[in-house]
Amino acid sequence: MANKKTVIVTGFEPFGEHAVNSSWVAVQELEQLGLGETVDLYVYEVPVEYQAVRSLLLSLWNQHKPQLAVHVGVSGSATAVTLEQYGHNNGYKRPDNRAFSPASQCCIENGPDCISSVLDMDTVCKRVSDSDIGVAVSVSNDAGSYLCDYTYYMSLYRGEGHSAFVHVPPLEKPYCSKDLGRALQAVIQEMLNLLERDCA
Repeated sequence: MANKKTVIVTGFEPFGEHAVNSSWVAVQELEQLGLGETVDLYVYEVPVEYQAVRSLLLSLWNQHKPQLAVHVGVSGSATAVTLEQYGHNNGYKRPDNRAFSPASQCCIENGPDCISSVLDMDTVCKRVSDSDIGVAVSVSNDAGSYLCDYTYYMSLYRGEGHSAFVHVPPLEKPYCSKDLGRALQAVIQEMLNLLERDCA
């Protein structure tokens, strides 16, 4: 059997108006579905706190050395499952769940302004959309200058681009948790297929 791949998937705890965070609900659905026998899947709920995210991401990358880390967040304005291409270093003014925000307003001082995933999200989006899973998928270049974008940038930086970020809509707007779980499964399987193809 081929070497197993390690994949980390994270969702966020509740914050603000999101008393139930659909990102974590979707990740738990994904955990039930799994990613197939060739993938070791590890899921984690992430605090909506800059400093906690920073230390947790470093320990997850060091502990698991994943082929891919996929972070999932909720977007109140999203109506589709949205694949983010870039993480951004600057603009972090909005306080987190502990009322903290970075004094520098950036992820990594003197880090690159923007880091792209090694994955081409347009390709992933097209393949998942073509598979007719019944969930709309789109691509975005702006993950929003809050904990989602912060998490993505830190993970891209640590993982040398082997990271992805997926925004999901709030529950029942319009998708149920099972739909979101299936969509995540389809998206991540396509990401792994792309990575494999690029390595071949």
